[in-house]
Amino acid sequence: MADAGVTGGPNVAADELRLLIERAERLEEEKKAIADDIKDVLLEAKSRGYDTKAIRKILQIRKKKKEEFQEEEAILETYMSALGML
Repeated sequence: MADAGVTGGPNVAADELRLLIERAERLEEEKKAIADDIKDVLLEAKSRGYDTKAIRKILQIRKKKKEEFQEEEAILETYMSALGML
């Protein structure tokens, strides 16, 4: 009943689960540290007069494939044109 189909019984499953959880916790800590580093970079950029919203947008764009970005831009331009915004 307690081993739920995992070989080695409940103790092995509990140890494995604990290790997986601890690994995920370490990764979450690393993710937070990286997020803090990114925040510091953006604060530095802001202190030097750069627009951080524009930098964030550029970061989003650079993550995408060129074709994906071009398609999104074309759709956005079509919609904006239909609304008389261009």
